Amino acid sequence: MSKQFIIAAPSSNAGKTTVTLGLLRLLKRKGVDVRSFKVGPDYIDPKFHELASGKVGVNLDLFMMDQNEINTSLHYYGQHAEINCIEGVMGLFDGAKKDTGSTAEMAKKLQTPVLLVVDAKAVAYSVAPLIQGFVNFDKEVKIMGVVFNRVGSERHYMMLKEACEDINVKCFGYVSNLKNIEIPSRHLGLNIRDIEKFDSVIDQIATELDKTVDWKAILEASKQVAPKVSSEKKPIDNKNIKFAVAKDEAFNFIYPQHISVMQEVGEVIYFSPMHDEMLPDCDFIYLPGGYPESYLRELSSNTKMLSSIKEFAQNNGQIYAECGGMMYLGKSMISEDNEAFEMVNYFDFESSMANKKLHLGYRVSKINGHTFKGHEFHYSSLINDTETTIKAGITDARGGDATAKIYKKNKVMGSYVHHYFGTSGILLQLINEINK
Repeated sequence: MSKQFIIAAPSSNAGKTTVTLGLLRLLKRKGVDVRSFKVGPDYIDPKFHELASGKVGVNLDLFMMDQNEINTSLHYYGQHAEINCIEGVMGLFDGAKKDTGSTAEMAKKLQTPVLLVVDAKAVAYSVAPLIQGFVNFDKEVKIMGVVFNRVGSERHYMMLKEACEDINVKCFGYVSNLKNIEIPSRHLGLNIRDIEKFDSVIDQIATELDKTVDWKAILEASKQVAPKVSSEKKPIDNKNIKFAVAKDEAFNFIYPQHISVMQEVGEVIYFSPMHDEMLPDCDFIYLPGGYPESYLRELSSNTKMLSSIKEFAQNNGQIYAECGGMMYLGKSMISEDNEAFEMVNYFDFESSMANKKLHLGYRVSKINGHTFKGHEFHYSSLINDTETTIKAGITDARGGDATAKIYKKNKVMGSYVHHYFGTSGILLQLINEINK
């Protein structure tokens, strides 16, 4: 049996990622077997988690996954860990609609206590009513205690600690208001090499936490859990699919659950659109999202790979492409400086990073009576678009119409939506739609 706890905050940018990464690195140093999870669909924070702990970070999302899928992910990836550390999303009670899908809802469903990270930069005793409000707002959400971030001095910390004592809330310590230890908010301009530059920053945070946070007490206050896993497994008829998954600096937005379920129904081979000249022998190509806009020249100059993918598509090869992967299949990608770079030239559109506009949110796609859930997060737009789309109803988390489209030509499907297909049932249904 493992223990687990959730790290949350009253709002975004309060320091929960800073504390999470510092604790992950610190626990690794202390020889504690820790596994990390991230609430929500974000691809970036799990990459930081992996950098900090040396083990893959895993998303848990109440909008895209049902309870069985979340339980299964916790069991599969965390079953051998001493502690599961789950980083929340946004403010504790912020969800797609009120607190639906929030960190608080996750805490209740997993019956897991919350470590609250409070930004103390411009506050002292007033943290008492703030913390008390979070403790009392929903009694089903158990606050195990707090860690203060951006504390100015020992005297400042003593005032904060006294506030906690007066409302009977455990205080586990603090992070000083140190310079140059900020972890950037997630955004699509951050590439893998940028993330690796933060290794020394994570080391500094861990060293600071070792001095000022009682990490042993946090482990002690965490909940002992026996992960629940669904026993419902549908038989899989075809286990011989060869999946070729694009994975390199340009394409790397991949949920680990996607790879696991592909391995359930076949074999997974990785390839690089940037560095390899030819596709591996395969039945199905998965082109995930990532940072193609950061590697336009490299992608465009690899003409042998571009031709290999186009030939595969034209010969009834099965391809599923999302966001950056879909852009790669278009005629060209246009940089922020309005320079065009030729791409696969299979889909009849171009994508442009000029005049950037953020498209963000959960999406529900209904295709031929089947529902696929996912999310959008991109700054690019499609232009000169004359490509064929399929009839699909795409809505946001509140049921309103979304502007995203699903493109399909022969057995190639692409969309800006990152659809979640972390179970064999969803994956096989997606493959069936591609083959229609």
